[in-house]
Amino acid sequence: MSAVLASLVPTFLIIATGWLCRATGFVDDKQWMGLERVTYVVFFPALFIDTLARADLHSVPIAGVGGSLVAAILIVSALALALRPLLERKFGVDGPSFTSVFQGATRWNTFVALAIAGSLYGERGVALIAVAVAAMVPLLNLLAISVFIRYAGRPRHSPREILRMVASNPLIWSCVVGLALNFLVPPLPKPLVGYVDLLGRSALAAGLLVVGAGFEIRRLARPGVAHAVSTVLKLLVLPLVAVGLARLSGVTGDDIAVTVIAASVPSASSAYVLARQMGGNAPLMAEILILQLLVAAVSLPVLIAFL
Repeated sequence: MSAVLASLVPTFLIIATGWLCRATGFVDDKQWMGLERVTYVVFFPALFIDTLARADLHSVPIAGVGGSLVAAILIVSALALALRPLLERKFGVDGPSFTSVFQGATRWNTFVALAIAGSLYGERGVALIAVAVAAMVPLLNLLAISVFIRYAGRPRHSPREILRMVASNPLIWSCVVGLALNFLVPPLPKPLVGYVDLLGRSALAAGLLVVGAGFEIRRLARPGVAHAVSTVLKLLVLPLVAVGLARLSGVTGDDIAVTVIAASVPSASSAYVLARQMGGNAPLMAEILILQLLVAAVSLPVLIAFL
């Protein structure tokens, strides 16, 4: 419980700081747009490159953990898509709002997962989270881009344009670079390692400040069906499916606990940035992120203990 709170409380406070900066007019809209861009293109890719390049991936069950998480994401994604007609017909959840429901139900906060797994399980925990990064991040971004193209009301794209969008996505190519550095390249010089590490550490603070800036506190006081569906799928259904599949794959012990952490942390602040970049319902995305942070303070310790 203490490890979970030690990761979630600072996260929530950074979001509150972003909201305060926006509410008081201390930072104007143009400056927030610049911060969003550099976070998405520079800070988050550096985080993934640093995590994957330095992890010891040779001593952990890559197929068991990574395969279970990928399969769980695909199952929950299919469930979210199956619920979309009902959400639109009965509850008025339009296309851009559904993109936020989908991202909230499937994406994960890498920094929180790293902090909790590293605190509880040391280097092995960090290595397993790196496996989760390699398995989940490219898939999640591919799925998210596809959902935005289909439901965010943008003009249709040709297959070539879609391929270009996927290949140029910073969160996808950064995973490729990180894995290449881990398996194919000798250790990087320490100054370069320190440079990437510092950029990656900036991702959490910058991403959460941007989320806080887009948050409207009055709307979160009245959460709706979109908030509930996204939160239940992410914080309950996804972990249960992932753990069930991991056990069937022969994953045991602490490796199961790290699988639980990877599957049950709140959604990623990069989801808000992507919603802003691609025409989704960014305010709803910010509300879902904050609601999940609050719920995860209770759900995460319970799931780790019982699963």
